[in-house]
Amino acid sequence: MKERPPSPANPQEWLRRAKSNLIQAREGRHLPEVYLEDLCFQAQQAAEKALKGVLIALGIRFPYTHDLADLLSLIERAGPSIPESVRDAAILSGYAVEARYPGLAEPITDEEYEEAVALAEIVVRWAEKIIISGLSENEESLVKE
Repeated sequence: MKERPPSPANPQEWLRRAKSNLIQAREGRHLPEVYLEDLCFQAQQAAEKALKGVLIALGIRFPYTHDLADLLSLIERAGPSIPESVRDAAILSGYAVEARYPGLAEPITDEEYEEAVALAEIVVRWAEKIIISGLSENEESLVKE
């Protein structure tokens, strides 16, 4: 029997995808011919998917956007306190488009890459706490498969 694809309504699946992007951002640094810009995009994607997982866990529909500040605003309106270190990740939004294509942005430095990965890690860890605590409190209403 063919396995069903993961449900997009499952916040834990969004968290798993975020962790996958984070691993690519971290480990890609050791591969030859990999652009730091592409790894920063993976860091941005990790943060974006983690935040969207939080929104799903909170029962909030989100727009299809790469703008992390917009996603953070939606979360904030729902009530969870957002640490400043998580808010700082909004700067990763710049890696969602311009950094992925040749000539649209300046080359990424090692320091910018390290900062992007560190910010993504903070967001993923914070999102995991929110998602796990939300699921343990009311698992059936949050995950509709």
